[in-house]
Amino acid sequence: MADATELWPIPKFHFSVQIDGTDYAFQEVTGLKLNTEVIEYRVGNDPTFIKQRVPGLKKFENITLKKAMFKNDSVLYDWFMDVQKNFERRKDLIISLLDETAAPLFTWTITRAFPLSIAGPDLNSEGNELAMESLELAHEGLVMAKG
Repeated sequence: MADATELWPIPKFHFSVQIDGTDYAFQEVTGLKLNTEVIEYRVGNDPTFIKQRVPGLKKFENITLKKAMFKNDSVLYDWFMDVQKNFERRKDLIISLLDETAAPLFTWTITRAFPLSIAGPDLNSEGNELAMESLELAHEGLVMAKG
């Protein structure tokens, strides 16, 4: 018989993000998506006159990380600026969806990521929200694992 906790869907609000082994507090992560390109071909002697379709190269979506800004915290901006001069400064990320004890249920490992864009907050003198920054990353690999 299944454990009662296995019958309930997993909430998505408890997660962690590590960049090169350092934990960061992000409010939102999007883009954990893997696509496969399709290769179409037709064998010359195929009597059905139908193209066959097979999986091709993998293609990854960009990942966007959003977090609150803190006084004297410019680590994302510094990484973005560093990559503009040093293209090899890529980093690995581990994004984990956590259970109520902070143990990972699912983990996405992102390899050779680098910043494409960084965005500061929308400023509004009548607003009451936190100042948020976002970082868009390109990468060369995404692997999901249980636990």
